[in-house]
Amino acid sequence: MAIGVPPRFGIPHLSPATVEKRAGWQDSEELRVSNWLTPWDGESALDAGLIGLPYSGASINPSGAYAAPESVRLAFRYNTTYSPDWDTDIRGLRAGDLGDVGGHLTDVTVAHAKIEAAVAAACAIEPRFVPLMIGGDHSVTAPAVRGFCAANPGKRVGVINIDAHLDVRNFEHGPHNGTPFRAIIEGEAPVAGRNVVELGIHGFMNAANYMQWAREQDVTVISGREVARRGMESCIADALQIAGDGTDLIYLSVDIDCLAFPWAIGTSATSPEGLSAWQLMEAVYACGLDPKVGAIDLVEIDPGRDVKDLTSRTGCSVLLTFCAGLYRRLYGNDGYRQ
Repeated sequence: MAIGVPPRFGIPHLSPATVEKRAGWQDSEELRVSNWLTPWDGESALDAGLIGLPYSGASINPSGAYAAPESVRLAFRYNTTYSPDWDTDIRGLRAGDLGDVGGHLTDVTVAHAKIEAAVAAACAIEPRFVPLMIGGDHSVTAPAVRGFCAANPGKRVGVINIDAHLDVRNFEHGPHNGTPFRAIIEGEAPVAGRNVVELGIHGFMNAANYMQWAREQDVTVISGREVARRGMESCIADALQIAGDGTDLIYLSVDIDCLAFPWAIGTSATSPEGLSAWQLMEAVYACGLDPKVGAIDLVEIDPGRDVKDLTSRTGCSVLLTFCAGLYRRLYGNDGYRQ
């Protein structure tokens, strides 16, 4: 942030979103998401708010994930606020678009410090405010978790990571998108390994030594095969119980490469045996419903690799499905609070 420029809404390093695309066509009986999730005025009460984390300078593979916040915002114009799957219209959820957190072109540490400070300030807007964050590569999760914890002093936090990868690599190459959960567990955030769940982990995409390290930290790993055999409803119920055991809050991270290749072509490291889109939606809806889940991030969408906005639109569905659960959590089962 430039010297002399005051923080936006009291949130450091925050700037307006680079794109705002309203749906040009509007039926009087429906509401498009892009006409609902509009820029926040800095005063209206919020249940949830969109925050872009357009940083992918710490990716192991070349990545255009910095462009995902813009791409997802553009794709919202295809969605309405109602889902017959959950018989819920989220237009009654008090939500707004806060903008994007600025990064740093060459220094990962500086970029992460900005994200941590911005998320900490944003999470203090209201006691129950839920940030809906769009990365960015997965490295942004570590500072986002630290910021979330800083905004909730004295509270223990559990973490659920829905991902193809464990992301607990060592730091021989510094912090990057393969290290966030090692950074969280080994760092100062009040997150214990026994309250971390790695869900949907793919075959032949991880190292045995890192699986052993995760086990030594009491991290729970639920593989993609286990999800296929047991069903997502059972697996996410276990994940929420483990992450919530003795904790006050849960942070949810969704790496879009948790999905099998046909559902997430626009990312750098997915595989054929990943989750289905439906399995992921079941998981994020359950997390939206859970009273302890206080934040979600969505990472590793790379619009430059995408085809016909498939992956960005899947990302929209992830965030909106989480919001459907959150709406039901906050406002009950009528589904239509106006």
